[in-house]
Amino acid sequence: MRKRTQGSFLLETAMYLPVLFLLLFGTIEIAKITYTYYTLQKTLMTVARYLGTQQGVNFCDEGDTIVQQAKQFAVTGSSEGGGESLVRNLTVDQIEVRVERVSSGTDEIGACECSATGCDTGSGGASPDFIVVSIPNGYPFQLSIPQVASDPILLKPRVRMPFQGT
Repeated sequence: MRKRTQGSFLLETAMYLPVLFLLLFGTIEIAKITYTYYTLQKTLMTVARYLGTQQGVNFCDEGDTIVQQAKQFAVTGSSEGGGESLVRNLTVDQIEVRVERVSSGTDEIGACECSATGCDTGSGGASPDFIVVSIPNGYPFQLSIPQVASDPILLKPRVRMPFQGT
């Protein structure tokens, strides 16, 4: 009678082990996704914080050196360029910086136009109210659960911070 019990125990164990391993690997992957998203969020916050305190930033010029230095500093930890990315496969080109302003009549926040009446400081425009830094096309995160094929998950963090520079 004891031999029958041992056989059913082995069969039950063989049935439950794949489920337990899937739960274990799934939990680990959720932790990796959360950590990566948090790291991306902090990276974007670094760009916004740096740009929010700078003087003479022209947000309407895609090649503005201060904006490029802020992106480079957030990605590599050095504003000079070069170096390895702190977040694997994150590049400066993936990060987008845009500005927003509160409408005086409606108190709604909207995109600030690049014109002399908008936020183009190079043409005499006023400073923006907010800086929005994001990864608009998403940061692809590939799951690595054995024997489970999946498409990459696109993480799209976004940070809005008040502009305090001039």
